[in-house]
Amino acid sequence: MTAGTSGVGASVAAARIRATQASGAIVKVKAHEFLTILKQAENPLVVSSAFWLFGTKYQYLTGYKGLIFYADSDTRLPLPGDIELVEAEKIWVPR
Repeated sequence: MTAGTSGVGASVAAARIRATQASGAIVKVKAHEFLTILKQAENPLVVSSAFWLFGTKYQYLTGYKGLIFYADSDTRLPLPGDIELVEAEKIWVPR
């Protein structure tokens, strides 16, 4: 490995760390747990996105008590009518 490629690897690792720090804590929950959180939240904001991966998949984010909750589903979730909904082109969650 040359010095140039090791520097690139370090840059990629540093970028991943910064992305994770910027996003804060993201908690992955099951779809039914996500809906329960929405019922408990006051004036919830939900960000949703749909993407294709061997069929349409749906992703959801919401904030509650300082944490960000994330869920995905093979079907659209029956979201409550009193939420504020933002349709995003894409949701990226660090892994």
